[in-house]
Amino acid sequence: MNTPFTFPPVEKARFDGLLASGGDLEPETLELAYRSGIFPNFHSGQPIYWWSPDPRCVLFPDKLRISDSMRKVLRDDEFRFSVDEAFARVIHHCGMLNRRGQSITWIDKDMEAAYIRLHDLGLAHSFECWHGDELVGGLYGIRLERVFCGESMFHRESNASKFVFIRFVQYLKRNGFELIDCQFHNKHLESLGAEMMRRKDYLEYLK
Repeated sequence: MNTPFTFPPVEKARFDGLLASGGDLEPETLELAYRSGIFPNFHSGQPIYWWSPDPRCVLFPDKLRISDSMRKVLRDDEFRFSVDEAFARVIHHCGMLNRRGQSITWIDKDMEAAYIRLHDLGLAHSFECWHGDELVGGLYGIRLERVFCGESMFHRESNASKFVFIRFVQYLKRNGFELIDCQFHNKHLESLGAEMMRRKDYLEYLK
């Protein structure tokens, strides 16, 4: 087993959350990072950048907000929700989305391979949205006991991203999860109930 990359204390992170660069994407390194409140986020061709923002965006499953229009979508059964049916396809679609410049993260082949290894080890999971036989949305992330660390998501049809996110949160709630790490804030997540949490408090949940 490789020796995990050694991270500085998270309190050393810059104002924007950047903590360190370098290291590798081995399973031991990634698991250590997530359990320490750290995650990778970088563009292809750059060193691996590791982040631990303060505050960070989180969502309590009990605080999920569902709009009236989305309640109708959920009732109509237009989409089908699944878990771990297409992990490799989900992360690949997230990477294709990023390569079109629609996200700050570039999920290249090395990143895909690293998270597929984590999936094979039972640490990473995917959640899918299907329209018939077509994969139209999905997200993936890392499970840490009762905390789930969301990494990236994509959609190819209107409402698919909200559908899969809502079903994902409901699934985690049914299975006893207490908190979802959303990493960085955005208006879309805020509209669904996400809020900001001090890094110190987030680390307590990880313990």
